Amino acid sequence: MTNQSSVKPPVWFWIVSVLALIWNLMGVMAYLQDAFTTVEQLGAMTQDERFLFESRPAWVTAAFAIAVWGGALGCIILLLRKKWAKAVLIISLFGILAQMAYVFFMSTAIQVYGQLHGLIMPLVVIVVGIALVFLARMAHRKGWLS
Repeated sequence: MTNQSSVKPPVWFWIVSVLALIWNLMGVMAYLQDAFTTVEQLGAMTQDERFLFESRPAWVTAAFAIAVWGGALGCIILLLRKKWAKAVLIISLFGILAQMAYVFFMSTAIQVYGQLHGLIMPLVVIVVGIALVFLARMAHRKGWLS
């Protein structure tokens, strides 16, 4: 006997879940690029970008890691139709909110990177994180997850 729920999710659930996984994998790639920044890449940054990068506290990098790895794992679990996807995506959302609190309130990222990368993109990341938690919650309520 299988442990899967007998209620099958609609096609849009699969499409959204796969797109969300791709989104989070792009976040993982951004994290890895950030974590393994080379001396050459540092040299290519402006003075303000380099200062922002080098002065970032370790807890912000940890929040970034929790956000992207948790988001990717949460989406995989969602695709496996397991109810604990919601908990993992909530943890990811906490990572997002911690990281973006630093970006918005404790750094000069908006001034250094401009509106697109310093304000709009972080807001999009927050909205997607919240939407994924709501998707997992709805999927669980509808019996799509077991």
